[in-house]
Parts: sequence; C-alpha cells; structure tokens
Amino acid sequence: MPQAHDNVPVLNHFLALPKVDLHRHLEGSLRLATVAELAARFGVGPDPGDGSLRAQVQVVDGDPRSWDAFLSKFETLRLLYRTPEIIQRIVDEAIEDAAADNVLYLELHFTPAALAQRQGFSTAEIFDWVIDAAGRATARTGVQVGLIPSVNRHESVTLAEEVAGLAADRMARGVVGLDLAGNEVEFPAWPFLGIFTSARQAGLGITLHAGEWSGPASVREAIEAMGAARIAHGGRVMEDPDTIALARDHRTVFEICLTSNLHSGVAPDIDHHPLPRMIEAGLQVTLNTDDPGISAICLSDEYALAVDRLGLSVESMKGLILAAAQASFLPGRARQVLESRLLSHFFPA
Repeated sequence: MPQAHDNVPVLNHFLALPKVDLHRHLEGSLRLATVAELAARFGVGPDPGDGSLRAQVQVVDGDPRSWDAFLSKFETLRLLYRTPEIIQRIVDEAIEDAAADNVLYLELHFTPAALAQRQGFSTAEIFDWVIDAAGRATARTGVQVGLIPSVNRHESVTLAEEVAGLAADRMARGVVGLDLAGNEVEFPAWPFLGIFTSARQAGLGITLHAGEWSGPASVREAIEAMGAARIAHGGRVMEDPDTIALARDHRTVFEICLTSNLHSGVAPDIDHHPLPRMIEAGLQVTLNTDDPGISAICLSDEYALAVDRLGLSVESMKGLILAAAQASFLPGRARQVLESRLLSHFFPA
C-alpha cells in the first residue's frame, strides 16, 4: 500500500517510470489481505476482523522504531508458510505487486530457513518452489526476476553451505546471488568466508547486510574480507572516512531502503538519513524497498520520499535507477539489455 505523499504529481511520475529493485525480501512482501486470509484459515494471531492483526505484521503509528520491534513483525508471518502452494502464492503476489509498480527487474531475496522451518520442508524443496513460481510470474507479468537466497549470521555454517551449493547449482534457473543477513552486532561474517568465496568463484553475486545496526567496521569486513560487491543498507559507513574511501575505491554498491531504515530505527528521522551525504561522498547508491509488506510501501514511494524530503531532484532519480540496473547480478549481456531498455525510456530518440 503506497504511502500518502503530499506531492502527488511526484509520486505519479515515479509510478509511471520503469524501475529496478535490488533488495526486496520475499518474507517481508506479503499482502495484508493474504496474511488476514491465511491467519483466519490457520487460527494464527488475533481475530483479523478486530484490526489488531495489521499491527502484528506491519509497522503502525506508535510502534517503537527499533530493530527488535521491526523484526517482531516476522513472527506471525513465519507461522503461515504451511504448504508449497502458499509459498508459491506469496512469490507470485510479490512479483505481481512489483509489476503494478512498473518494476522492470526485481532481485527477490528469500530465506530458505524461514520458509522451511514451520513444516520441516527441505531446503531444496524451498528453492524449487520459489524458482518455479518466479518463472511463472515472470511469464505472466513481464517482470524479470533474479533470485537471491539469504542465510542468517546466527544460523549454522552447515546450513549456509547447503544453501550456497543449491544456489550455485540453480544459476541457470534464475538464481543470481547469495546474501548474508541477520544480527551483525552479535554475529560476525567471517565464519562464512569460505562459503561466500566459493559462491563468488562460482559466479554468484555477493551482497551482505552490513552497516545497518552495526558500525562501519561491519562494512569494512563485508568489503575486505567477504568480497561483497554490494552492501545491504550500509548507511553507517558514513561514520568513518577510511571506510568511505574503501567503499568508493571498490565501487561498492549500497542498497538503500529509506522507509525500512526509519521503521527499524537505523535513521532517527528522514531528515537525518545519510543518503544525500553518501551521494555527495561519491558512493554508489541505489533505492530499494526491503520489506514492502511490513512497511506498507512500494518502490515509487521511496523515490518520492527522496525527492520530497531529502531534496534530491527528479532527474537524479533516473541516475539511481540506472545505477541499480548496472549493479544488478544479471549476466553481462542481460544487464546491458536492461540498461538499454531504461535508457530508451528515459532519453527517447
């Protein structure tokens, strides 16, 4: 559900523009109507009719702006992944919602452990259900989708190794990268170094959640030790000039998610979000949704927010969209085709 923006023409402008979303989590993309339907079916959570279900699965007014409050929204959602059909349905709806927002290319992150845990599905089953559903949704909507499985820092290295192996084996079926997510404050990335090195050598793109709830040292570890081409979030890079220089020299791409950063307390308010300073520092940045179901947004909202509240120009947003296309984990030729499609729309002959 898009936010209410005062500048409706700006929002409508971005709704009409083709876009690229590099950072959208499947588990945070469920439609509220779907959640309500499934919760009623399985007797999960409060009565969907009394209005309190929304507060359990979406950020609402009065919620604390903190990482634990934000992550608590996933607790009810994890109880709903009970059949292959449900998992495939939420994949289909996430891609359908991207199509409605004129997203040409979507990199959809999914966490096999979260989808498998409730019913004890195998990791391989989760991969194949997600891949098959994404393929059908692409054929129907025209949205090109790259899939990025995520592993969490608190999970076992053995599980991460399994996920990485399945990802590498399924690159021909639309898997394009590997993501390390989770609690960066208490769990370092280095135990997963060998797995991510092998994944990168196999041709998978590497992105790490870093510099979100922990400081610039987490960003430095992601770049120097883990070889991350992209950093999910990463705004706290701005706390250290040396890490800024490192990221700039490596042309590391930051997957910025404005509303999510506000909802999780990473930024105290929109006026203090580091995005403008990151751009001024010469860092490579993109705009993305993160968890559009939980934050009740679409990608166009994020572009409108950057213009309305951060003072960025409408024209500069086209540059961020092109930067996202260039930073995608698509194979080289497919990436060039995507960029050409965007250029032809932005700058018609």
